[in-house]
Amino acid sequence: MRLLLAEDEIELSKALSTVLMRNSYSVDAVFNGQEALDYLESPDYDALILDIMMPIKDGIEVLQTIRAKGNKIPVLILTAKSSIDDRVLGLDLGADDYLTKPFATEELIARIRAITRRKGKESPQNSIRYENLKLDKATHEIEGPSEKIQLGNHEFQILETLMSNSENYFSIERLFEKIWGYDSDTESSVVWVEISNLRKKLKTTDCNATIKGKRNLGYRLEKLK
Repeated sequence: MRLLLAEDEIELSKALSTVLMRNSYSVDAVFNGQEALDYLESPDYDALILDIMMPIKDGIEVLQTIRAKGNKIPVLILTAKSSIDDRVLGLDLGADDYLTKPFATEELIARIRAITRRKGKESPQNSIRYENLKLDKATHEIEGPSEKIQLGNHEFQILETLMSNSENYFSIERLFEKIWGYDSDTESSVVWVEISNLRKKLKTTDCNATIKGKRNLGYRLEKLK
């Protein structure tokens, strides 16, 4: 499941990204409201975590803009503003939930589960397809013509990224920063290991897709010839 995190406090953004990725979410982080709107032009996100106090465009402007465009993405507002009027304004403008700072990370995860669960009831699009390969975003399973296989957390996040952006190449560095985070003590070579494991699992399902690498560009999902 893929989340967009719009939070201008860099250290808090890094900490939240780490927590979310450890709970099997893919996360893209942006630091102002205009960036959030730009990223939301993509339909690939399952939920938006939105701070109110941000530069260029604040969270309220972002929320008003996406709802005016008919974007029904689940939105969880994060803010230091805790008055009843602030909560009512956010909810009236179309936010799905509201969490005030400081908060426990366990509550954040529970609220994300709740708003994305409601989305799942409204729309059955809980899977991604590429050729004859299906990735279930809820169970983290891939399914091809011959078999269904469970993926590990990092395998799932890599494959979800590649399937959601099948025309684009992703370098080792970009995948590492996106999935493990900037502050990870892990060596970036772990990406090679995860991609190697993914290739084997894709082959086992007999799907007609694999992960191809190209020098100086990176990796992307391609149809087997």
